Amino acid sequence: MNAVTQRRPRVLVVEDDRTLNGQISRLLEGKGYRTQQSYAGEDGLLSALGQRFDLILLDVMLPQLDGFQVLDRLRRTRQTPVIMLTACGAEEERILGFSRGADDYVPKPFAFTELLLRIEALLRRTLGSTDQRADPAELNVGPLALERGSLSVRYAGEPIALTPIQFRLLWVLVLHQGEALSKPYLYQVVLEREFSRFDRSLDMHLSRVRRKLAEAGMAADRLQTVHGKGYCFQ
Repeated sequence: MNAVTQRRPRVLVVEDDRTLNGQISRLLEGKGYRTQQSYAGEDGLLSALGQRFDLILLDVMLPQLDGFQVLDRLRRTRQTPVIMLTACGAEEERILGFSRGADDYVPKPFAFTELLLRIEALLRRTLGSTDQRADPAELNVGPLALERGSLSVRYAGEPIALTPIQFRLLWVLVLHQGEALSKPYLYQVVLEREFSRFDRSLDMHLSRVRRKLAEAGMAADRLQTVHGKGYCFQ
């Protein structure tokens, strides 16, 4: 085992082809890596956000969320190294992947030796670095202003009192403005626990945030409930 694998790095394999996913995982385990498997985009994203991995192998074509959507959401809060698995010759996919924050790509079909060399090379550059990416210090959308350091919220210059969890919920929704964020995603990122359909705490927090913003003068429909999906800040 070389210097990279002595630490037994953790690799998340996000690939919907279960046979290929299993082959990659077994081969990596045989080389001293620890692996976790995921077969769909949102499941892979939740694993990547909820646990620490040294590297993620991310397929482009995935159910739930595709690889680019997963990478885009991941990069807003994490900089875990990502190698994308793309269709052979898909130059546009590779360019798009790099522009979204991918660290490397391996075209399919690939030789396992090449994949292993790419993994080892990337880990040599990144092992030991933190994967917690700093959010911007402030978010401003029209009259709404959020400051991360002080957990302060103002609307048209007037302060709005939010609890730390309420602030985090609003921050994540504003950071992803225009996107419908699922409840499992928000539970993981905001409440830092697994989603349960019997747990109404997220709904309660969002209702209070919406009411406080409406009292300050913001249109109530800016914080939308997207039925069957989750919540969205417009």
